Amino acid sequence: MRLFRKIRKKLLISGKVKSYLIYALGEILLIVIGVLIAWKINNLNELRKNRIVELKIYKSLNEELNANMILLDASIASYSKNRNAIENTIEIIMENQRQELVLAEKKSIINVDFKQTQLHNGAVNSINTTNKFEFIESDLLKDLIAAYPNELDNFQNQETKIENIIINRLQPVIEKHISLIDILTKRELKINRLESFSVASNYSKLLKSREYQNCLVDRLLQTEIQLTNAINLRDKTQTIAYNLTKELEN
Repeated sequence: MRLFRKIRKKLLISGKVKSYLIYALGEILLIVIGVLIAWKINNLNELRKNRIVELKIYKSLNEELNANMILLDASIASYSKNRNAIENTIEIIMENQRQELVLAEKKSIINVDFKQTQLHNGAVNSINTTNKFEFIESDLLKDLIAAYPNELDNFQNQETKIENIIINRLQPVIEKHISLIDILTKRELKINRLESFSVASNYSKLLKSREYQNCLVDRLLQTEIQLTNAINLRDKTQTIAYNLTKELEN
C-alpha cells in the first residue's frame, strides 16, 4: 500500500493527470479483481461445507430408509399371513361350521396376534422441519422427502385401525365363547392345571356369532388395505433410497 501511495504522489507532483487517471483505474481494477477472487474462494468454501452437510444428511436418511425397507418386508409377510389365516377361517364358516376342527384351524379362528411396524422417521422429519432441506439440490428428491412423512402417517393410522378392531372388537367376542386355555398356553401362564379353572370352549357358537363374523370380515378388509399400503410404501421408500444413492455417487 505504501508503494501505491508513493506512485500516486509522484504522478500528482509531476502533473501527469492522464497517467495518474490510468494508474488510478488500474489500481481500482486490481482491488476489484482481488475482491472477486476472495469472494470466489469464500463461495467455494461455502459450497464445500454445504456439500459435506448434504452428504451427512443423505447418509443418515439412507440408513433410515434401508431399515424401513427391512421392516416393511417383514410387515408384508405378516399381513399376507394374516390375510390367508382370516380367509381360511371364513372358509370354515362357509362350510356350515364343521363340528370337528383340527388344532391348526382352532388356532386360526382365535388368532389375535398383532404387532405394529415401528417404522423410523427421525431423519426424514429432521430434514422436513429444519433448514437441512435447503442443502438438498435435487428437486425430485425434495418432493419425495416432503411427501414421505404423510405416507408414514397413513400407514400408521391404518395399523391403528386394525389394532382397534382386534383389541376392542374381535378379542372380546372370542373371549365370550373360547376358554382361556385355548387362547393362552400353559407355558405363557406357567400353570400346569389350567384346565380345571376354565370353561369348555364353544367354537361352533363363536363361528355362528354375527359379531365375530363382522369383526372377521372387517379385519380382512382392513388387512388387505394395509397390505397394499405396505407394498406401495416399500416401493416409495426404495425410490427415495435409489435417488439418494445417485446423489451420493455424484
